[in-house]
Amino acid sequence: MTRVKRGSISRKYRKSILSFASGFRGAHSKLFRTASQQEKKALTCAYVDRNNRKREFRRLWIVRINAAARKNGTTYSILIHKLLENQVFLNRRVLAQVATLDAYCFSSMMLKFSSNGH
Repeated sequence: MTRVKRGSISRKYRKSILSFASGFRGAHSKLFRTASQQEKKALTCAYVDRNNRKREFRRLWIVRINAAARKNGTTYSILIHKLLENQVFLNRRVLAQVATLDAYCFSSMMLKFSSNGH
């Protein structure tokens, strides 16, 4: 049976993993075995955190909207309910931007949609 020489392919594979791990500390960037383990771990965490980022931003937007709503004498849940009643379909990202960047516009929007003072 003939011998298969795959030195160049192995070297390319090892180089790619070591270059990925070049910013890691200590042996995690120098040794192939630990670098490949850390690469798998890093890519797994990156996948998880891409989903967590969406969750965290939505939480941040809700906090900002709630703070602005409370300054105007209502709560987040009542505000969202009133917006849905009046068929104002703004997402939380836009509402948070309006609340932080243009407080006067947000206040006028609150006055328009709060019929009973809540």
